[in-house]
Amino acid sequence: MFENLTDRLSRTLKNISGRGRLTEENVKETLREVRMALLEADVALPVVREFVNNVKERAVGQEVAKSLSPGQAFIKIVQSELEKSMGEANEALDLATQPPAVLMMAGLQGAGKTTSVAKLGKLLRTRHKKSVLVVSADVYRPAAIKQLETLAAEVDVEFFPSDVSQKPIDIAKAAIAHAKLKFIDVVIIDTAGRLHVDEAMMDEIKALHAAVKPIETLFVVDAMTGQDAANTAKAFNEALPLTGVILTKVDGDARGGAALSIRHITGKPIKFLGVGEKTDALEPFHPDRIASRILGMGDVLSLIEEVERGVDKEKAMKLASKVKQGGCFDLEDFREQLQQMKNMGGMMNMLEKLPGVGQLPPEALAQIQDGKMTGQMEAIINSMTAKERKNPDLIKGSRKRRIAAGSGTQIQDVNRLLKQFTQMQKMMKKMSAKGGMQKMMRGMRGMMPGGMKFPGR
Repeated sequence: MFENLTDRLSRTLKNISGRGRLTEENVKETLREVRMALLEADVALPVVREFVNNVKERAVGQEVAKSLSPGQAFIKIVQSELEKSMGEANEALDLATQPPAVLMMAGLQGAGKTTSVAKLGKLLRTRHKKSVLVVSADVYRPAAIKQLETLAAEVDVEFFPSDVSQKPIDIAKAAIAHAKLKFIDVVIIDTAGRLHVDEAMMDEIKALHAAVKPIETLFVVDAMTGQDAANTAKAFNEALPLTGVILTKVDGDARGGAALSIRHITGKPIKFLGVGEKTDALEPFHPDRIASRILGMGDVLSLIEEVERGVDKEKAMKLASKVKQGGCFDLEDFREQLQQMKNMGGMMNMLEKLPGVGQLPPEALAQIQDGKMTGQMEAIINSMTAKERKNPDLIKGSRKRRIAAGSGTQIQDVNRLLKQFTQMQKMMKKMSAKGGMQKMMRGMRGMMPGGMKFPGR
């Protein structure tokens, strides 16, 4: 996500970060590079113009002149303006109404609307403990109704059946009446999409909106369409009173233009990001955290939240107790940790939220990005006998050859895994010792790219 923009901005801002004094000339030169980086990221021209003007105004003013580290102060200004252009703070869904709270989804065909309905339903059920009913008012595509029914079963929310012979308004009203009878908290209505914005489509969706009066009207748009996403959102916003935007396919967008343009062009907040195909791949949009990621500073808060949600606390407590009581951390435990990591979206999903990851060698990043590393390690451990997993010291020459053959890997891959396992084992021992957590954090801090420190330490 935003790899191109992060790479370009990081290189540009690195040149100015160490300056002891900022002149109008070096600020102008840096801003020219920043402008080019934003335009290449497909950020809308009015947004780029305003962003650069705001940074320039603040950078040549007293704010930087009084700073002990002008270069760092300049980067702080860029971060602050990035946040401002994206909306400054996360805007949560408004569900403060007499149940059921009705949410209506709008957008073009192929933007990921139906999938977003299911993802949002799951998020409301699991994180907000709401009962959810989903319904499709897309009477033009029978496949869309069937798709929503399948996804509703997968995410464990209630599905209200509809049929292509019905009218969208009748479907939506019947679903809301059913939700009232069943005391359901939230109803999410999936509407018909088109391949382009047309008058008939807008008239239909306006009539549906007027009939059901949703508390939230969310526009679903594909991030990969860049500034076109912002222009389409603007067209919908002129027809409907949108309350927010869900930006989908962000994981496939290396530019980030849509995220930086939508708020400025529509005046509406991005409320969620679709970050993958899985039904839990929907994240609340936090402008401050995204700005930090764009500038290569990581997003440790989101990482902590993901770990909180993704880690099986019971298993974690068992492992902690085992290590504390002097039990040996073995390859079974190591495999469990790999599986937990997979549940949290994989190693790359976690790594990209850490500061300085962009400084890792490209070949290392490529290996992590294709998921090869975690899958390969799991395959190697699966090829071992239960005895070998409990006693890794048994794994010598002939056993290594057998394990490599069984997992479709090379002996050096088995050696690499055993080396990583030994490092993890040592770390676990340190954690179980008195004051071990502090020692471990100090050790990990030294391992961070560029000698970066963990936030708050």
